[in-house]
Amino acid sequence: MSGKEKSKGAGRPRSADKDAAILQAALALLASHGYTRLTLDQVAALAGVSKSTVFLRWKTKADLLTAALESVRMADAPPLSGDVRADLVAILNDFAATVERVRGMALIGTCLAEEAHTPELLAMLRERTVLPRRALLRGVLERAQGEGLIRYDMDTETAVSALLGPFYADYLAGPGRRPCWAEDAVELVLAGLRPLES
Repeated sequence: MSGKEKSKGAGRPRSADKDAAILQAALALLASHGYTRLTLDQVAALAGVSKSTVFLRWKTKADLLTAALESVRMADAPPLSGDVRADLVAILNDFAATVERVRGMALIGTCLAEEAHTPELLAMLRERTVLPRRALLRGVLERAQGEGLIRYDMDTETAVSALLGPFYADYLAGPGRRPCWAEDAVELVLAGLRPLES
């Protein structure tokens, strides 16, 4: 086999650093510019790569942005202690830190605005970030139900929404989340979930 034939099928491996830079740039621009105004030229410029480097990896804007959202995986879950209150607070604080790290509220708004035209963006956000976080909270509550610490007749999905809701409500009310929002949310929800005295 000639050297020419050998080199034909052997491409240079993709740079993980460039991949990460492109995905990070795409997320930043999605949050600041929205889907419609974002261009691959802008992504390339912010990532410090050529436009052809972006196109070699993702052929369309939708392809790139779904990949970018896929990369926003939930931060490693905090280790559970077995204490219901402490575990719920830790999960909520980790959730808030993740949202703020990736400008998550702007991303959520963009994905909601694009739902009619690019539904895969919102679907990816739900799959990679929203549902895993809810599953963590639900797991703690179901364990507490099994131990008789909270009422068996309470719907854990409703309780999960009640735990997460204050973060979004505080954000919309401005100017930002309260320092003890997680502790307050957990206290309020657990008060409503305590077993009824016979």
